[in-house]
Amino acid sequence: MNNPLAGRVEVSPTAIATLASQAVLECYGVVGMASPNFINGLAQLLRIEQRNLGVEVHCDGDSIVIDLYVILQYGTRIMVVADEVQHSVKFAVERSLGRPIQAVNVHVQGLRLPQ
Repeated sequence: MNNPLAGRVEVSPTAIATLASQAVLECYGVVGMASPNFINGLAQLLRIEQRNLGVEVHCDGDSIVIDLYVILQYGTRIMVVADEVQHSVKFAVERSLGRPIQAVNVHVQGLRLPQ
């Protein structure tokens, strides 16, 4: 049976970044999102309303690559947390979009000591 609604659906990179940043912030060991650019050699922790600035989404045809810039809690196992972030983001975005993600790259911009 043919679908009577012809057309296409586009999801903006900003919407994908919102999905990704929400998934990141729910991961254990993540303090917050960081700017991709260092300021005076230091990673800048982004405020909650700026969290999408810590996500870069690259769409090329059907290929989606997500770069995440994060600050982790000092004392956590960096590779374990980064692996959890990759899997959580991939799962959340693929579930919401119904399309596969080619890659999720995690860039650890800094570590924060517990308050």
